[in-house]
Amino acid sequence: MPFFFLVLSLTTLMAANPSTSTSSAPTKDQPNSLFGTWHVHVVNGLSNNKILLVHCKSADDDLGERHLTVGSETQWHFKIAIIGSTLFFCFMASDSDHVHVRLDVFWLDQELFYRCNYKHCIWTARDDGIYLKNIPDNIDEFKHGWEMGSVLLVNSTIV
Repeated sequence: MPFFFLVLSLTTLMAANPSTSTSSAPTKDQPNSLFGTWHVHVVNGLSNNKILLVHCKSADDDLGERHLTVGSETQWHFKIAIIGSTLFFCFMASDSDHVHVRLDVFWLDQELFYRCNYKHCIWTARDDGIYLKNIPDNIDEFKHGWEMGSVLLVNSTIV
């Protein structure tokens, strides 16, 4: 009996306030982001032919270390885990500038989904920091500045 009352109360509340919805169904402009294939791109947008070191991981996958020349990228694709959460992070460094950063490049977040146009997250390393392409608004958004100092890597692990 208490369960029936709870369902009836929620239905009544939603009927009384149609702007309140617990549905996560996609709209016409929002594809079903939980079941599609996602793509993450990391682009070297540094100047003066600087090499960008990129090492990306998730809890389950180590995507390996990449050395990107200016204008090149590394990318991967995946589907969101049904149970648990999906998170990818990357370590990026430019030895010529003695800078580095570690940041999340994919996580479960509606604002991130929007910026990635529900399919492609495009991260670009520039001389002043890391940018995320806001695809629907066609702008690059500054997300993280570089941290100063060189980092020693041994077997792709920060020492």
